[in-house]
Amino acid sequence: MRGLFVTGTDTNVGKTVLSVALMLRYPQACYWKPIQTGPDDDTREVGRLSGGQVWDEGIRHPDPVSPHLSHIRIDLRSILPSRGGTYIVEGAGGVLVPVNESETMADLMVLLGLPVIVAARSTLGTINHTCLTLEALRVRNLCVAGVVMIGDANADNRAAIEKYGKVVVIAEMPRFDPLTPACLQEWAHRLPKDLIP
Repeated sequence: MRGLFVTGTDTNVGKTVLSVALMLRYPQACYWKPIQTGPDDDTREVGRLSGGQVWDEGIRHPDPVSPHLSHIRIDLRSILPSRGGTYIVEGAGGVLVPVNESETMADLMVLLGLPVIVAARSTLGTINHTCLTLEALRVRNLCVAGVVMIGDANADNRAAIEKYGKVVVIAEMPRFDPLTPACLQEWAHRLPKDLIP
């Protein structure tokens, strides 16, 4: 299995839109969201906006709750893909979101072994949230492919994240209004070509 795992500093930070951009940058990849809670269908939205292939398998729960509260005991090993290929995998929430009584989203990342891209807000508070996320990834020996900051450009926050997080901010993504395939396609070419090893 090759590809990238997209995580965020928290929920609703922009992981799904970033996943679309990555699908547009790497059209050979297949999008997969292993755990989805809440009424939004991120898989359908990524398919619509990217026009790429999606794999709609995994845990689906309609209530907007943390996965460990979804009334379904999630066995991470049972949801792993049985086929190889190149994937853009989107996590639910952030790195330490619990998925069952003893495991978190980070345990899924370890099982998959993919490089991780962190979606981070550009606004106040992002330095702490992003550095904590990076620390949680590194203590588990996960490869950090970089950070994408989402929102209005903030040079000071970008510099601080790169310095204190010892990481490269590989791109800054604006909030798109309207959000269209065309604007995402144009922006996606700003992403590096070599993120997927």
